[in-house]
Amino acid sequence: MSTPHSAPNYRLYPAWCFQASPTYNEWVKITAADVQLLRKDPEFKTYFYLNHPIRYIYLVGVIVAVNEINLRYTTLTLDDGSGDTLEVKIKRLLPELYNPVDSPSNTEVDNLDVLSGLGRFDITVDGQIVDIGTIIKVKGTISEFRGFKQLELKRIWVVSTTDEEAKFWKALATFKKNVLGKPWHLGKAEGEKIKRELKLEQWKTREYERQKAVHEAKKMEQRKARAVYLAQKDARYEMRRRKEEIMMNAGALI
Repeated sequence: MSTPHSAPNYRLYPAWCFQASPTYNEWVKITAADVQLLRKDPEFKTYFYLNHPIRYIYLVGVIVAVNEINLRYTTLTLDDGSGDTLEVKIKRLLPELYNPVDSPSNTEVDNLDVLSGLGRFDITVDGQIVDIGTIIKVKGTISEFRGFKQLELKRIWVVSTTDEEAKFWKALATFKKNVLGKPWHLGKAEGEKIKRELKLEQWKTREYERQKAVHEAKKMEQRKARAVYLAQKDARYEMRRRKEEIMMNAGALI
């Protein structure tokens, strides 16, 4: 089993650099064992492999357990042969939120349904029942439960051929060798470029807020001017009405 953070010899970059990482915005092909070894630095909300920030994971494994936790959650336990397993959490739509007409499935994953009832409990992916022994590909985000990493399921497919599985493992091995297997290095020029882009975005945000404030102030002044105009109009109308009333009353006395 690998130990990606047993002897740190890399730099942990600031969070504003993460966008330049080859892993931060990617579905990272990874093993269950390596997922369990991911480190969460107290300073960040992101998990790390060496100094690679990882938010989204992608793996293939065989289902070795299926558990209906409650009406809200169902879990699949995957074994990918890496020496550890990973629990995949499926969020089901609450009955009051599920509408068969508007919802493609009764879970938060469009092609996955959890069908439970009297004497029945099935999980289907694209209409195909999956159970212990089914090989699947899954994508999701990372969470933890009782000290173990979990995958919050976002996408799922059934692996139908050994060739499809072999291609995934080949791509995973290549990615680990070329990317995950060595620390991420951010070049000075790239770091300066990110700084400039970040400053530009911050300036755009400040300018937008400034213009928004100016616009709101103008709208407020317009509303105030409108209120003053209407008040003056009402006062003129009331003054004219009173004059007319006095004239009418005076004529009635003749």
